[in-house]
Amino acid sequence: MGNDTLGLYISVPFCRSKCTYCNFASGVYPASEHARYIDRVIEDLAGAGAWAAQMGVELPRRVDTVYLGGGTPSLLAPDLLTRLFQAMRKEFDLDPDAEITVECAPGQIADSTLAALAASGVNRVSLGVQSFIDREAQVSGRLHSRAKVEEDLRRLRSAGIANINVDLIAGLAGQTISSWQESLAVLEETRVPHASVYMLEVDEDSRLGREMLAGGARYHAELVPTDEAIATMYSTAIERLAQAGIEQYEISNFSRPGFASRHNLRYWQRKPYLGLGLDASSMLREAPLPAKALQEDSPSSRGSGYVLRTTTTDDLKAYLAAAQPAETAWLSPARQHEEAWFLGLRLNAGVAVAALEREFGSRMVAPALEVVARLAEDGLLATDGKTVRLTPRGQLFSNDVFQEFLGLVPEADEPSRTTQA
Repeated sequence: MGNDTLGLYISVPFCRSKCTYCNFASGVYPASEHARYIDRVIEDLAGAGAWAAQMGVELPRRVDTVYLGGGTPSLLAPDLLTRLFQAMRKEFDLDPDAEITVECAPGQIADSTLAALAASGVNRVSLGVQSFIDREAQVSGRLHSRAKVEEDLRRLRSAGIANINVDLIAGLAGQTISSWQESLAVLEETRVPHASVYMLEVDEDSRLGREMLAGGARYHAELVPTDEAIATMYSTAIERLAQAGIEQYEISNFSRPGFASRHNLRYWQRKPYLGLGLDASSMLREAPLPAKALQEDSPSSRGSGYVLRTTTTDDLKAYLAAAQPAETAWLSPARQHEEAWFLGLRLNAGVAVAALEREFGSRMVAPALEVVARLAEDGLLATDGKTVRLTPRGQLFSNDVFQEFLGLVPEADEPSRTTQA
């Protein structure tokens, strides 16, 4: 499962403004909080090894992907960014060719910040563009223009950062099929090697979501396109980007050859990652038991073992006060098998049945194959007996498809987690 390397995710929750559709644990905080926050993250980096030993999980020291997400990490002062990357390299061994990504908001990358990013080894930037139509961007709470995005692309490339992702959202208030086509055309003109295209999912905890429920007009909820229009925009993006040489490889992600996001692939391929900062998630595998503790019929002896998933608090004050992870869950092989389906199906490469049978055993996989047969009849999945993939229709209803793979093995039938000796 590629357990010899680790991915690091660092959450930076600071924004200059809050987008109307956003429900992430991010917000507008005083700059005085930035230094306290980075101090706290550095503490977690320094204590990660001891925490992993206490929890009984493997924590590879070798890191081959780093991702600073948010929020807007580029709002951090250059000295804070420099300190953060120095701390990472002190506690972990970053590969010379590690993919190091930082999310940035167009128009919010100071020259000194860009210099600090390049000097720290950042080689990939994800720009939260969302729309190249200035009016659509403004209505959704973005602070940039198309001209500003194009300027930042030139600046990034001049600084030696050419591996750039651009985010777009299908379904913004006021968006039309025609304006969406224009955004796609501009995206093609930028020649970026990677794009992420998301269908707007209005969360009731976002400002836009609350307004839609209440029937208000402040955030232009009445101008949000219909579900049918959003689906058309998404399908159009898949077709147009493919024609431009930017092929879809995951439900929301597209790249030119060799530019798929290595860090995000960790999530979908269930490879270990450590998340630090506000509302950050980790996935780490149970450390091998000593030989004397292994039993022939235990999960660990079969190589599956348990997986630990944790999520930190989404309350900034609690995090700064050194709160423990808000959620901690040990996943049995049966629950990992479910994840292998709904994470693997996100990828256009699909799920390899033989690989799952080797990892989990054919008896555990058999009920899932019955689900596959039924969903294939419904036109949501396609399979040749070796690989299972979402159909184009299945991608539009992916959440419904994924639900079908939950609870295939009753919890009462699961083995209890083996305790470390």
